[in-house]
Amino acid sequence: MPERPDRRPPPAKRAGGRPPAPLPPDHRSVIDSAVYRDGSRVASPATLADTFRRLREQRGGMAWIGLHRPTEAELHSLAAEFNLHPLSIEDALEAHQRPKLERYGDTLFVVLRAARYLDAPEEVEFGELHVFVGPDFLITVRHGAAPDLSAVRRRMEETPDLLSLGPEAALYAILDAVVDGYAPVVSGVQNDMDEIETEVFRGDPEVSRRIYELSREMVEFQRATRPLVGMLHGLMAGFAKYGTDEELQRYLRDVADHVTHTSERVDGFRQALTEILTVNATLVSQQQNAEMRALAEAGFEQNEEIKKISSWAAILFAPTLVGTIYGMNFETMPELKWAAGYPFAILLMAVVCVSLYVIFKKRDWL
Repeated sequence: MPERPDRRPPPAKRAGGRPPAPLPPDHRSVIDSAVYRDGSRVASPATLADTFRRLREQRGGMAWIGLHRPTEAELHSLAAEFNLHPLSIEDALEAHQRPKLERYGDTLFVVLRAARYLDAPEEVEFGELHVFVGPDFLITVRHGAAPDLSAVRRRMEETPDLLSLGPEAALYAILDAVVDGYAPVVSGVQNDMDEIETEVFRGDPEVSRRIYELSREMVEFQRATRPLVGMLHGLMAGFAKYGTDEELQRYLRDVADHVTHTSERVDGFRQALTEILTVNATLVSQQQNAEMRALAEAGFEQNEEIKKISSWAAILFAPTLVGTIYGMNFETMPELKWAAGYPFAILLMAVVCVSLYVIFKKRDWL
């Protein structure tokens, strides 16, 4: 076996940025740590220091260290032991990185965005996974609940022939697990979109908010899947250069096919959501127009009723006015003692009422 590279501490320094969220008192960073030889687990050290020691003792061995939100000191100890690049350590500390693949000498640094669908709230939860792959080690740094790497480790341990191919085999198994984890998310989102279409045509007023929230999730999902296509093609392009085993080549091509299919589905979801949002806006506009038309018709009918009431009030006001004037008790009123005064008053009332009626009728007030 070739001598392992010098693992003196690099000048790793933490870049400025947000301080990490405080960890709970019972938080355990090292989820699982093991040393393998020829695809079989030969040691399960409890600490990182024990892992380093056992790996040095196992010539031709491989260390697989699984971490969840490790501390800065733990990452720096890994950097010192495995000669990890300071920039990759900074990324692993800060998290919130885009999916990417970078090579630092003989170490490969991969950032993945895992996703899982939560049935109860009907939303997509995203996690972040950083993977360091070297000649005789694989380190996973997980930020978030997804993915479940314990299942990946068990599957690889059940196929020692594949695990014996080295850290690259474990990396491809992790890539496959992350990509396979997208399938339930795609199914859940498809169900959500079917429900949204029903709600849109049913006129549910809350559907706009749901469309917006799902669109935001699809943007995040697209950011997780689209870079993977280029990353996997980049790995496939290095098959010949790095002498990748043929079995791993087939493995990676299958993963690339799956992630391409998923990326296309996500692109289709975004386009469909845009179209649904447009249809919903059209339906809402039509509903608002119908409501405005109904209000206008109600206002018109109310205005017509007011016209009729006002017309009849004016017609009845005319004889009331004449009668009121002639009903006043003054001795010196004109025509008070006129013999034709009463018939004249009645005739005046009738003429005024008929005149007003004719005028209002011509104006369609009555």
